Amino acid sequence: MVVASLVVFIASLLIGGLGIFLGAKFVVDVEDYTYAFITALIGAIIWAVVGFFVGWIPLLGPVLVFLAYLAVINSRYPGGWFEALTITVVAWLSVLVVLYILAFVGVTGFEAAGVPGA
Repeated sequence: MVVASLVVFIASLLIGGLGIFLGAKFVVDVEDYTYAFITALIGAIIWAVVGFFVGWIPLLGPVLVFLAYLAVINSRYPGGWFEALTITVVAWLSVLVVLYILAFVGVTGFEAAGVPGA
């Protein structure tokens, strides 16, 4: 059970890292998958920690959790908040496409760590 959970977590981080890689490539012209994977890992950890402490607050909690995740992207990639938001949107859309394809062929469920809401 633990091994299966670990495999799913790592696979979802790989997909999340791919989304961030694509977002960073198209928005700020940075092409480093390892850097994107580490960003996805940091983002997933920050998302979980901030979500634990404030995520339960109606309306404000999810906004604060998302802003914390966005701050991770902003601190790891060049540009400002707009570029970070654009990277996040491109990452989210690309992860949705990959997950849809994988779910359609029966390989995985419809979720990925490292990209919020996906």
